[in-house]
Amino acid sequence: MGEGRFPAAQTALEEYRHLEEEMSRPEVASDPSRIRKLGRRHAELSVIVDAYRDYLQLEEDCEAARQMAAEDGDFAQEAKRMADRLPEAEERLRAALVPRDPDDARDTIMEIKAGTGGEEAALFAGDLLRMYTRYAEKRGWTTELMSENRTELGGIKDAQMAIRSKGNVAPAEGVWASLKYEGGVHRVQRIPVTESQGRIQTSAAGVIVFPEADEDDDEIVIDPKDLKIDIFMSSGPGGQSVNTTYSAVRMTHIPTGIVVSMQDEKSQIQNRQAALRVLKSRLLAMKHEQEAAEAADMRHSQVRSLDRSERIRTYNFPESRIVDHRTGYKAYNLDQVLDGDLQALIDSDIQADEAARLAARS
Repeated sequence: MGEGRFPAAQTALEEYRHLEEEMSRPEVASDPSRIRKLGRRHAELSVIVDAYRDYLQLEEDCEAARQMAAEDGDFAQEAKRMADRLPEAEERLRAALVPRDPDDARDTIMEIKAGTGGEEAALFAGDLLRMYTRYAEKRGWTTELMSENRTELGGIKDAQMAIRSKGNVAPAEGVWASLKYEGGVHRVQRIPVTESQGRIQTSAAGVIVFPEADEDDDEIVIDPKDLKIDIFMSSGPGGQSVNTTYSAVRMTHIPTGIVVSMQDEKSQIQNRQAALRVLKSRLLAMKHEQEAAEAADMRHSQVRSLDRSERIRTYNFPESRIVDHRTGYKAYNLDQVLDGDLQALIDSDIQADEAARLAARS
């Protein structure tokens, strides 16, 4: 029976039951940090457990139908129908057992920066920010604009945004599970608003995404002695002063050289807290990437590039064409994509990644 054939699934089921017992304890239920971590693992295991239970139930029903068919030929067709469903249920279980990215259920911090192309690149970066905001709305996620540096024409030099799901979700429905494929160079081809001759210009914007660390996550501990913090005056479009107080914060993590600047909050304390959240998230992403690389872990994405200079997508306005260069996905609905209809694009990345991980497991 299935219990002996799939020991990993049986182990997952036992851990799942243990988690449910632990989560029901009053002292655990009243600890937000503990219940969040357990809930994330519970959601991760539920995918395996659901597939495993379905398989076991179908296997049991199939055996019962075979026994009934041996006594009464009228049940032969039903027994065959159930037997035909077993391979599909088994494949679903095998797919669920392929190790996932451990951060899939986490929320995400996204950074968008104008690249080559001057003001046109900044305007395109603004288009990307709106596109991801609209996509998050369609998915029922919340967004928090943590920092934004706009140009005089309304473009964006750089911006940081937190994107979060509501409550604990299954890993496949997590923010990181979808948006981790968006990191890289996004190229746009269109006639700039500043172009009087009607010539098409190619510009670019860079997108960086990383899973958001929980504020009380003990996986990443930052020693205050490792931080260099500079305070400066906030500035707005064109460098103009936003306020007369030194509330903006530039935080440097000395061991890694990571620098985070934050100026959009109302006080220096709030900007420090926001900068620390981003820094902790970057360190968490760095740690997990190193672990995956060292272990050649199959949870490490086969599609998502760590090369932030890699061109991943082209947005061609004259032809209303969108192309994902990693999967070959192509469509001619650019207006809808920029309005947040990204799912087909993202699905092409997810499917290619899952196929690669399944092939590696085989």
